[in-house]
Amino acid sequence: MNAERPPLVLASASPRRRDLLARIGVVPDRVLPTDTDETPRKAELPRLLAARLAAEKAAAAAALAPGALVLAADTVVGVGRRILPKAETEVEARRCLDLLSGRRHHVYTGVVLLTPEGKALSRLVDTIVTFQRLTEAQIADYLAGGEWQGKAGGYAIQGRAEVFVRFLSGSHSNVIGLPLFETAQLLRGVGWLRP
Repeated sequence: MNAERPPLVLASASPRRRDLLARIGVVPDRVLPTDTDETPRKAELPRLLAARLAAEKAAAAAALAPGALVLAADTVVGVGRRILPKAETEVEARRCLDLLSGRRHHVYTGVVLLTPEGKALSRLVDTIVTFQRLTEAQIADYLAGGEWQGKAGGYAIQGRAEVFVRFLSGSHSNVIGLPLFETAQLLRGVGWLRP
């Protein structure tokens, strides 16, 4: 770590986020996942949930790592006002895939960078994704592979589900879990990454 900059804490247990950061040459000094309740509030919209959870995760990690620069993110898949779960069961994943089949959806990621002085910088990134109409065989094969587990919307675009994507507008890395362009901008803005 450069002595001129504070340690960078990633407030996420996601290996995908660490891999994405590595793509832009960023290796957190510490990974500090937080135990944040991700239950949506009544009538909360998908984009607002992503922003709120990222802010709450950043604040919780900052309380445990004073003097650090804290990076937090949360990704939410939404169809209209509906928030899709991070699929924990095959039944949940199937419901998600049935809903996404042949439809457009939004993937929102809230990104928050909290400075050691307590200043919060944030971005909310929206990527539009349209799936082809999925056959029963495609859904069954995808579910059998298991990569849907714990994924927002029940799919991983960086895996076999990429072949379902008929159209994508916006950040591909956002759909994986961290919009790299915006994250790099935030880190450059505080002098942690070189311009």
